[in-house]
Amino acid sequence: MKKIVNKKRALEIIRNFSGSKVLVVGDIMVDHFIWGRVSRISPEAPVPVVEVQSDNFMLGGCANVLNNIFSLGGKVYTTSVIGSDDMGEKLLGEFRKRHIDTEGIIAEANRPTTLKTRIVAHSQQVVRFDQESKKSIEPKSVEKIIKYIKKVMDVLDAIVISDYNKGVITKPLLEGIREAISGKGIPVCVDPKQNDFSLYQGFDIITPNHYEAGRAAGTEIMDGKDIVIVGKMLLDQFNFRALLITRGEEGMNLFEKDGKIIHTAFPAEAREVFDVTGAGDTVIGVFALCVASGATFKEAAALANYAAGIVVGKVGTAIISPDELRAVL
Repeated sequence: MKKIVNKKRALEIIRNFSGSKVLVVGDIMVDHFIWGRVSRISPEAPVPVVEVQSDNFMLGGCANVLNNIFSLGGKVYTTSVIGSDDMGEKLLGEFRKRHIDTEGIIAEANRPTTLKTRIVAHSQQVVRFDQESKKSIEPKSVEKIIKYIKKVMDVLDAIVISDYNKGVITKPLLEGIREAISGKGIPVCVDPKQNDFSLYQGFDIITPNHYEAGRAAGTEIMDGKDIVIVGKMLLDQFNFRALLITRGEEGMNLFEKDGKIIHTAFPAEAREVFDVTGAGDTVIGVFALCVASGATFKEAAALANYAAGIVVGKVGTAIISPDELRAVL
């Protein structure tokens, strides 16, 4: 790790965060956490009774990616689709508190704002229930998103496509993004959830976890050798400039294509894992912000790996600060 990005260079990249502008496109959602404790089993059914002590709402999905970039000092733009409901208004309110432009947020009347509710007792998730629609967004919403991207693209240093497969990231939208930014030289980072990686073909970097990478390649990844085979296959097949496969407690593997395929492994930086919720959002958010700040893909992956090590030590969809990132260098 130290050979890839030494402390002096890492601090230089972090200093550049405040001048970097990143657009986040994707599935926006709210994470609702209900915190409590369990002391007995229900007499009605063999399930634990959670005595609720508190609850809170957090930005989730692509909004968590956005929040990670924002917390590190980056300038954030976003475009997505919410429902015309109270939860959508709550989201808009959270953006306004952070002085984040909401012009690119489109409300659809017949669509709920995605809400994931997790009940947590004694730092363990007991159950989760989701309120959402996975149907594709309306064609007019796609047009509005593309129009917003064209409006802001001249100031952008990077774009994140955060796909949670909830209906925002569709083939027409991805084709529209490719056309809009063609020739602009803006790096595009994709966090995929759909198995067909041809949808993302030609974008700069894609950051699947090892399960997603295996499904896209039509195989199961069992060990480090499989990772290398799958990584090279996906990089060649879909014409990405780079592929970053996240492997949880095993760390990350970066594959770069610049004439030939170069593979670099990053061991996990986690000290103690409490909750992996949103860790992938942190990885792509930090990676994209680093690239926007002048980092190479290897440097960006190293810093994203450090960031992931911090965020999994927290409970919930957590974010990190520049001071926390500096402290682990």
